[in-house]
Amino acid sequence: MAPTTQKALGLPAEGERYKLFNDWPTPTPGPNDVLVKVISAALNPGDWKIEDYGVAVIGGTYPYIGGLDGAGVVEEVGSQVKNLIKGDRVLFSFGINKPERATFQQYSVQPAENVGKIPDNITFDQAASVPLCLATVATGIWSHGPGARSVGFPAPWEEGGLTKYQGQAALIVGGSSSIGQYAIQLAKLQGFSPIITTSSLKHADYLKSLGATHVLDRSLSPKAIATELQKLTGGQPITYAYDAIADETTQHIAYDAVALGGALVLSNYPGQWILAEKVKRDGGAKKLAYPFADLQIPENKQLGVELYERLEEWLRSGIVVPNRIELLPGGLNGIPGRLERLKANQVSGVKLVVRPQETA
Repeated sequence: MAPTTQKALGLPAEGERYKLFNDWPTPTPGPNDVLVKVISAALNPGDWKIEDYGVAVIGGTYPYIGGLDGAGVVEEVGSQVKNLIKGDRVLFSFGINKPERATFQQYSVQPAENVGKIPDNITFDQAASVPLCLATVATGIWSHGPGARSVGFPAPWEEGGLTKYQGQAALIVGGSSSIGQYAIQLAKLQGFSPIITTSSLKHADYLKSLGATHVLDRSLSPKAIATELQKLTGGQPITYAYDAIADETTQHIAYDAVALGGALVLSNYPGQWILAEKVKRDGGAKKLAYPFADLQIPENKQLGVELYERLEEWLRSGIVVPNRIELLPGGLNGIPGRLERLKANQVSGVKLVVRPQETA
């Protein structure tokens, strides 16, 4: 049975930094929820951005408990839950402004429909790298709910999802990022080819193992990248791009690469102003989407159910491969200093992970 209190890492008030709460209440699952003992939790850029810019940007309130990705063991099961039992190994992601669903704590409550089982070939640390970044890609391409921030591709389980894009060229900007790695894999699943990505060249072999056909040095100028894209596609139009970085430079690279009538997904929702002039100039001839990865919001809810019904088998079979992991010591105490590494862009090709149960 879970304890009534736990250790959790959060922001006490506006302007304050992450601190450890030693007696944070352990949440109680509702009838459609499960309580998970969090074994592994992943760090994301969103964690430092919320600390620096405040929780108002996500509609949150203080005190705020951090953590957007997790994996662990089902401890308690709600009365209406049919798909999970106590002891299941599972992965899960966040809920905006819902501290009970955060992952920088030792126990987390999750809606059972958005909890995926972990196959035996995947560790808890690996599994913690999957939920948020996979959802960031999937919601940007497959969500169909009203108001979805998506380019509306058919999902692999829908008609045309495995055949419609076969032989069409795709560009993944920032392929070695955690999001970029999943963007490559889902593009491969849908049949795109060639799949060209930008990255530090030290990651080239690994990204090709995930499905990239060509890797361009991310340090090339935008003009040089455009020239290389023309060579690699033989002039074939690029019909889809996913920009996993989505800063002022990369958004223009991705937008300019996509043909009229094509689709572009950008992972930086607040950065929509960057392309505003080009979008107006082209009259919306290129479809753009800025996804929001919460699978519990109405526009993503059905996608979340469908995705998690398949995720265990995708992980088992290698259709989806987790990020490579760098395990941080100290449990939750190891997080604050390492967020500075993410902020300074000093993490490349790996996902930083902590084990909350190891918190002293």
